[in-house]
Amino acid sequence: MRKLWLTFCQTATVCLAVLFVISTLRPDLLASAPQGVAAAVKEPQREEPGPAAVTSFSSAVRKAMPAVVNIYTSQEVKRPRQPLMDDPVFRYFFGEQGDPGVQRREGLGSGVIVSDKGYILTNHHVVESVDQIEVALADARKVPARVVGTDPDTDLAVLKIDLPRLPAITFGNAEVRVGDVVLAIGNPFGVGQTVTLGIVSALGRTQLGITTFESFIQTDATIQPGNSGGALVDTSGNLIGINTAIYSQSPRGESMGIGFAIPVSIARQVMEQIIRDGAVTRGWIGVGGRDITRELAETLQIKANRGALITQVVRDGPADQAGVKPGDVLVGVNGAAVGDWGAVLNLVAVLKPGEQAKLRLQRENADTDLTVTIGRRPRVTKRE
Repeated sequence: MRKLWLTFCQTATVCLAVLFVISTLRPDLLASAPQGVAAAVKEPQREEPGPAAVTSFSSAVRKAMPAVVNIYTSQEVKRPRQPLMDDPVFRYFFGEQGDPGVQRREGLGSGVIVSDKGYILTNHHVVESVDQIEVALADARKVPARVVGTDPDTDLAVLKIDLPRLPAITFGNAEVRVGDVVLAIGNPFGVGQTVTLGIVSALGRTQLGITTFESFIQTDATIQPGNSGGALVDTSGNLIGINTAIYSQSPRGESMGIGFAIPVSIARQVMEQIIRDGAVTRGWIGVGGRDITRELAETLQIKANRGALITQVVRDGPADQAGVKPGDVLVGVNGAAVGDWGAVLNLVAVLKPGEQAKLRLQRENADTDLTVTIGRRPRVTKRE
């Protein structure tokens, strides 16, 4: 009996010692088993430290700012002559007042030097109908400029100045993404060259009623009157867009954080055509249309849920000669699907006048293929 008691005491002592060691070194082994199924929780994973946060964009500004110019314009405007000016008594006391029926209207904007040969890219509406243009460079040089050509359909224009040692901007070639940091450089309200910071808010903005061909970059970088034609650049100082318009409900047009810029890809195509030919040539078939919506399709009993409804056909135009009729639904051009009316404009515009194109139409809910000879898009005198 005494021997059995000693054995029990030794065993209990060893067990307590083992329990003490486990509770000290591995307490997790003593945790109670879960009662039921535990919820799966995604724990944060350890990440490698990223690059240091950017605290300055001065290098990008130093690279781009010399190529951004201020544009000052003036235009002679006639107004009705006041009868009082012709009164002999008035002229006796106050003398000749010149021609009161003529005054000059001043304007301002911005531009971007795109070549050391003196070509400047800006907006059409900055130089529309003006008769004097002066360009002020970042180094304080000032010089008259002449218009090489304009494209109201995209609101772009190319100017030419004659000066040596001109700094040209670098065109961006990387894909622009929503969320990218951007800088807007221009001459807001004529205060002088100014840089503002923001991000790309959206891409491919259309149906804004600003231009005929629209695919704008939307940004919240502050853009004000006078910024038109200025540069939208990335954090490396490369040009990604031409600042063109803002959304504003203010009488003076102050920014509300929604600005629009023409992508550099479109600006470059237009610029090269203007420099080479003096104008931009686009294809045209002579139709007007509107997007197919669900409500419109139900009202007109149209099976197509995408495409463009032809609402008008220019008499003796290319589409009219090919047999296109109002009420047709255009769903394809040369095998490319048409999603909306904007797609029609873009698909036809890139075609060369004189060449033939295949149009896929739905007429009375039946597919119809027609061949049209592309015409030359008429030049507009004002922005549409």
